[in-house]
Amino acid sequence: MDSGRQPPERRPVAERRGDYQELYLDWPESAAREQGSRCMDCAVPFCHMGCPLGNVIPEFNHHVYQGEWKRALHVLLSTNNFPEFTGRICPAPCEASCVLSINTDPVTIEYIEKEISDRGYKEGWITPQPPEHRTGKRVAVVGSGPAGLAAAQQINRAGHWVTVLERADYIGGLLMLGIPDFKLDKHVVNRRVQLMADEGIEFRTGVNVGVDYPVKDLLEEYDAVCLTGGSTHARDLPVPGRELDGIHLAMDYLPQQNKLLAGEEIDPTSHISAEGKRVVILGGGDTGADCLGTAHRQGAEVVYQFELLPEPPDERPANNPWPQWPMILRSSAAHEEGGIRDYNVLTKSFSGGDGQVKKLHAVRVEWTAGEDGRFNMNEVPGSEMEVETDLVLLAMGFLHPEHEGMLTDLGVELDPRGNVKVDENKMTNIPGVFAGGDMARGQSLVVWAIAEGREVARGVDQYLVGSSKLPKSMPTS
Repeated sequence: MDSGRQPPERRPVAERRGDYQELYLDWPESAAREQGSRCMDCAVPFCHMGCPLGNVIPEFNHHVYQGEWKRALHVLLSTNNFPEFTGRICPAPCEASCVLSINTDPVTIEYIEKEISDRGYKEGWITPQPPEHRTGKRVAVVGSGPAGLAAAQQINRAGHWVTVLERADYIGGLLMLGIPDFKLDKHVVNRRVQLMADEGIEFRTGVNVGVDYPVKDLLEEYDAVCLTGGSTHARDLPVPGRELDGIHLAMDYLPQQNKLLAGEEIDPTSHISAEGKRVVILGGGDTGADCLGTAHRQGAEVVYQFELLPEPPDERPANNPWPQWPMILRSSAAHEEGGIRDYNVLTKSFSGGDGQVKKLHAVRVEWTAGEDGRFNMNEVPGSEMEVETDLVLLAMGFLHPEHEGMLTDLGVELDPRGNVKVDENKMTNIPGVFAGGDMARGQSLVVWAIAEGREVARGVDQYLVGSSKLPKSMPTS
């Protein structure tokens, strides 16, 4: 009640636009402890409801306030395998449910998580924890994103031998190739992967199950299989002119910059760069903001970010009360750095010359509620607009996992949305084959992926030995 919300300061815009280093300055211990003191240790901590992992938030906040950092780390790691990830890239649904959010700003839970985990590494408290006993069972985890890494670590802790199979050349999935370095420095991911390898987990890159590694061999060589390959089938935009050069999916654009920073060379004929270009980003979510920040750093002339939906309000509407996730306008660090945001924009077509995109053609839309309560989209007469552009990035989300190859060959059932269908133990219709993360849940958050990975691990352990002592996460419904 005595202190206001004060997150760590971001580096100056002019400075950070010139590099790909992480955004935040060091947080003094006194400031972190003061923010921990804002937690009221509520009788009913609604932050638990907001966190898919069930993090014991009031307890680690109190330990931070008291300066008991090692105890805070112990509490945090009891539910969250990778607080160094969630402390950097989670949208913090826990903060939206913080009781303080009823009438003031919530506790800086996300940044406290980051500070606890970073201090844990700095002090040498986070070390490899290999299991004391091995069961002799072998488990394959296909996909090395946050769900796959969480599943692998939990299964390994249960004493089973784990091999993580990744088709890319890097372990970490979107943590490595999708999220820009200025949000998540890759040494943070590599540090965790090395720790897991020291715990006995085997990592194999360049293995594309269902393409160069037949699923028949997979099923024969392992006692159980976890499918955690993510939701990678992107939503495209089938409008006239889509075939023109200069129009790319966001996940064709973002990984290139990450690979360049990792020291790879990109063929100039396939390199996607915003340098000196007029850029249009279609999609107003986190991926769009990642494209925006990357385009700034590449030296774009101007960047537009268009969203089909209306601009959210600055404050909660009456039909969106606490502790629901607030449907309000959010601005990321990338939006502080520049760019032009616009809403209610429907792209109708693209045009160009010599095979290269030159213009985006769009129309304004308005949304009205129908008798059934659903909102209907209608084009506004006379609102047609053209935007000159040299580069268009499609950041409109993902539909479902890729079906061709592994999933088709395995014969796993899919749900109506095209995701892998699983039972209450995360097992598919194929005995011994489990699925979790975005591959089963659909496109979601990193924190949900970790929670799903933990639940998959529990299901695998129970399948292999008849019961499981692995902890349960919050219900992943």
